[in-house]
Amino acid sequence: MSSTPSAPAGPAPTSRVRSLLGSFGFQIVAALVLGVALGWAALAIGPVDAGTDAESPNWLTTTLDTIGSSFVTLLRAIVPPLIFAAIVASVANLRNVANGARLAWRTLLWFAITALVSVVIGITLGLVLRPGEHTSLSVADGAEPGRTGSWLDFLDGLIPGNVLGLGASTSLAEDGTASTSVSFNVLQIIVVAIVVGIAVLRTGDKAEPFLAFVRSALVVIQKVLWWVIRLAPLGTLGLVGNAVASYGWDSLASLGRFAIAIYIGLALVLFVVYPVILRTNGLAVGRWFRGAWPAIQLAFVSRSSIGTLPVTQRVTERNLGVPSEYASFAVPLAATTKMDGCASIYPAVSAIFVAQIFGIDLSVLDYVLIAFVSVVGSAATAGLTGAIVMLTLTLSTVGLPLAGVGLLLAIDPILDMGRTAVNVAGQVLVPTVVAKREGILDEDQYARAEASDLFEDTPAPVSA
Repeated sequence: MSSTPSAPAGPAPTSRVRSLLGSFGFQIVAALVLGVALGWAALAIGPVDAGTDAESPNWLTTTLDTIGSSFVTLLRAIVPPLIFAAIVASVANLRNVANGARLAWRTLLWFAITALVSVVIGITLGLVLRPGEHTSLSVADGAEPGRTGSWLDFLDGLIPGNVLGLGASTSLAEDGTASTSVSFNVLQIIVVAIVVGIAVLRTGDKAEPFLAFVRSALVVIQKVLWWVIRLAPLGTLGLVGNAVASYGWDSLASLGRFAIAIYIGLALVLFVVYPVILRTNGLAVGRWFRGAWPAIQLAFVSRSSIGTLPVTQRVTERNLGVPSEYASFAVPLAATTKMDGCASIYPAVSAIFVAQIFGIDLSVLDYVLIAFVSVVGSAATAGLTGAIVMLTLTLSTVGLPLAGVGLLLAIDPILDMGRTAVNVAGQVLVPTVVAKREGILDEDQYARAEASDLFEDTPAPVSA
C-alpha cells in the first residue's frame, strides 16, 4: 500500500523564537523599549545633591550616558581610517567604472533636488502652522549661540590642516582648568583621500603595492567595524535611556507646535518624498526601507550622521546593491553635505518661528534666501557638527536675530533624533537612485534587500 508523503514540517517554534531573538531589528526595538523604561526610572530617581547649589546626575543616568557615548565614540573612531581607505580604493577603482565624473555631478544634482523639495515643505509648514505665534516663549528667553555658521566655513573646512584631517580645540572650565580635545574633519579626510587616490592612478604600476596595502587595510577595518556594530543594541539602550533621563518631555510644553511642525516635515520627507522618488525611478519602496532601516534607526538613537556613516555605507552597498566603487565615494560625501533634516526642514521652520517671535515680516526674497541656504549652505558648514551651525547661517543670511537660537536649545536633542534619521535616509537614497539611473545598480541584490543581510560576518568585497 502506498502512503501519501506528508508535507515537510515547518521550523520548530523554538527555532523561530531563537531566530527572532537573534535578529538585529528585534534587538534594536527591545533596546529602545528597555532604554525608555530605564530613562524614565532614572528621571524618577532625580538628580543627586552635590552638596552645593549644583546637582549631578544619578548613578543610572551616568551609567546610561557612559554606555551610549562610548558606543558613539567607538563608531566615530573607526570613521577616519574607513573613509580614507575606502575612498582611495574607490578612486583607484573608478578606472573600471565608466563616467566617474558624471556620477559625481549627478550625485550633487540629486543632493540639491531633494534639499529643495525638503526646504519647500519646511517653509510651507512654518507658514501654515505658525509655531512662533503659539508658544509661551518671548524675546527675553532668547540667547545667542557660542558657535555660528559662516559662508567662509566651506573654505576653512575644505583645505586640510594636516594629512589626517585632524583638529584640536581647547576649552576652559569654570575652575580655570584648560582641556584639549582632538577631533577630525570628515570633509578634509575626503579631500586628502581623493588626492591620494588620484596620485595612485597617475603613478600607475609603481603604486600597486600601496594600493594592495590599502585594500587589505580596508578589509581589516571592515572586520573591526563589524565587531563595533554588533554592540548597537547596547548602545541604543544607553543613548535612548540617557536622552529620556536628561531631557524628559517637559520642554515640549512651550515648543509643542514647533516640534510638531518639525516632525511632520521630517515624516513627509521620509515617508512621502523619498518613496515618490524611488517609485519614479522604478525602485520598490518597501525593499529600500528594509535595506536602509538599520542605518536609519541607528541614526535616530545615536543622533550622529558621522557615527552612523559605517553602517550607512554598509547598507548602501550590501543591502541595496550600489557598487562599492561608487558608494565609498558618494556616502562619505553625503554624510558631510547631504542633510535634508538638519539643513532643510529644521532651518526653514526655525527661521519662520524666530521671525514670528520677534515680530518680523519675511518677504518673498527672504523665503528665496532660506531655500538658497538650505540647498547650498550645507556645503558651507560641511565638517562642522550640529544643526545649530546651519541654523545660525540661515538666520544671519536672512537678517534675523541670532538670539532666536537660544529659544530652541532646550528642545534640540529631542528634534535631533528625527533630523539625523532623515539625514541618513537621504544619504542612502541618493546613491541608490543615481546608481539606478546610471545602470550600475545590482537590481538582483536590491530585490533581495533585507535588514538581516547587514550582519553577515563576511566583509564587503573590495574590487580589484
